[in-house]
Amino acid sequence: MIIGVGIDVAEVDRFEESLKRTPGMAARLFTRSELYLPSGERRGVASLAARFAAKEALAKALGAPVGLRWTDAEVVTENSGRPRLEVTGTVADAAAELGVQGWHVSLSHDAGVASAVVIAEG
Repeated sequence: MIIGVGIDVAEVDRFEESLKRTPGMAARLFTRSELYLPSGERRGVASLAARFAAKEALAKALGAPVGLRWTDAEVVTENSGRPRLEVTGTVADAAAELGVQGWHVSLSHDAGVASAVVIAEG
């Protein structure tokens, strides 16, 4: 059963400007493994914008409850390249309250826009 669906878009250039303008913003939004590739290289801004869109979409799928911590939702890339969500803390609590048992996530970025769709399944 689908409990919620969320979608979000982020303009990549605008997101990059926000990261530059606000010191510490990236650390508040992302976990270390979201910020860096397994090689240790910093992840590109389009990829980060898509991950930010996924977190916004996840919040929408949960009905946008107050008090969610950005880093309590992590977009993990499987070896196949497929993204998946791992939730802890405030996000896991909100999801459990609604009966969410699984997540589906899709990320995209093209032509200066990053997007994400999240489905919460119960």
